[in-house]
Amino acid sequence: MTPVAASNAARFAEVPIAQGGTPARAWLDWGCQFPPLPLDGCPGLLVVAPHPDDETLGFGGAAGAIAARGVDVHTVVASDGGAAWPGLSAREQTHLEHSRRRESRRSAALLGLRPPTFLGLRDGGLADAESRLADILTDLLADRVAGTWCAATWRGDGHPDHEAVGRAAAVATSRTGAVLLEYPVWMWHWARPGDANVPWQRATRVILDPVAVERKQHAAAVFRSQLDPDDGRDPIVPPHVLARLQAVGEVAFR
Repeated sequence: MTPVAASNAARFAEVPIAQGGTPARAWLDWGCQFPPLPLDGCPGLLVVAPHPDDETLGFGGAAGAIAARGVDVHTVVASDGGAAWPGLSAREQTHLEHSRRRESRRSAALLGLRPPTFLGLRDGGLADAESRLADILTDLLADRVAGTWCAATWRGDGHPDHEAVGRAAAVATSRTGAVLLEYPVWMWHWARPGDANVPWQRATRVILDPVAVERKQHAAAVFRSQLDPDDGRDPIVPPHVLARLQAVGEVAFR
């Protein structure tokens, strides 16, 4: 198993999304070159996301490129994302969950992937379901080809649900011998270039051709409930967050 990552939930909480976080330009000017992730060496891929959209924002380009090679790719989304905003009524939460599942299916189709499997675990409470999630992922990986990659959100990403998914995936891969990859999403927001809390020595970069980059941009744009909610709420993924993720590209810790 890869080294255990300490939680960065406190770091994430210290930097409100509306305040911008670390700008994309700071990451681009850093100029650190990570070795490429060899996508052609992937025999099978299980992508695990905490919420509908993380699978696309964090690893969608890689998943699409791997699927285009004829490799079997399966996506699992742990929660339906109904608690994106506090204080939602039961009806509002159900509507949001339906919208987010629909967006996730459409995004997967644009990436050339089959529809995700939605586990329906409680949004905001994935740490409480961590053991159950680890068992589910273990069963899924046990049925897949030897050496399958399991890409999950990084255990140190800052968002508690993201970290819980990463821990569950780490347990499942240690049980099955699958290869663990951890992709950051919110790390780019709270961390700084060279940050001591980030395992840069394990970082690899996903290299995508222009067609794959454009495909991912279209796939990311379908998450309107998070990018541009129609009820007047602040977006969970405001323009600067999406622009930063697109600028830095995809990274996976091995």
